Amino acid sequence: MHAGKQLSTEIDATVPTAARMYDYYLGGRDNYAADRAAVEELDKVVPSTRRLALNNRRFLQRVVRTLTQEYGIRQYLDHGSGLPTQDNVHQVAQRVDPTTHVVYVDNDPMVLVHGRALLEQDERTVVIQADMRDTDRIFGHAETQRLIDFDEPVCVLFNSVFHCIPDSDTDGPRAVADRVRERLAPGSFMVMCQLVSEDEKVRDFVTAFMDQATQGRWGRVRQEKDVEALFEGLEVLDPGLVEVSTWRPDTEVAPVQLTREWIEFGGVGRIPE
Repeated sequence: MHAGKQLSTEIDATVPTAARMYDYYLGGRDNYAADRAAVEELDKVVPSTRRLALNNRRFLQRVVRTLTQEYGIRQYLDHGSGLPTQDNVHQVAQRVDPTTHVVYVDNDPMVLVHGRALLEQDERTVVIQADMRDTDRIFGHAETQRLIDFDEPVCVLFNSVFHCIPDSDTDGPRAVADRVRERLAPGSFMVMCQLVSEDEKVRDFVTAFMDQATQGRWGRVRQEKDVEALFEGLEVLDPGLVEVSTWRPDTEVAPVQLTREWIEFGGVGRIPE
């Protein structure tokens, strides 16, 4: 596992990262030429990716609003949170209840720098640097302990991040999800989605491209059945596991995924009482 692994505090502008590529897709400014070039190459084969990124962000916002408003969740632990953008988890949740606590986790040093600058005046929200697979470090971190009471229901987010880690018996998505689930109180929620494709050629191309572009900081594009396996034993909220733009859309005219060479697939599961 990744316990105790020293994470870099240096920002390398020459190597694309998933966080900065995502930021560029969302119209952010915290990215470099290498990230933009990787996006342009990716778009040649999977041109729906910008729409996919935007739809994923809207899914995250709907989930947080729903869980805060309708299910009374007041604490969030967001794995692989990425760079701050518009309507982050803490902003959506704290509009419903200003007392909501949020812990963001990311291993990208640029996320740490920008996140801490954004949250300097917010004692209920923090960003910590950790590998999302290092459950012991994340749960044992002083800031996590300060803000999150794991005897009470919490929402744990793995939003569009599991494709960034490879399969492994100890560190793959299933192992990480199981490890986290064991530590959560009944009534807690797990939000999990990732990039999937039922087209083997698309899976192989994107997996190889992103692995090379990020110099090994990538896992793989998977299939819907792989995501479904993560939810075994959880009570899945309606409408089930779906392409995320169709998860409780705000309106009937909400933007949907136009092409399906790959999609963001997942949903929300509740730990039974």
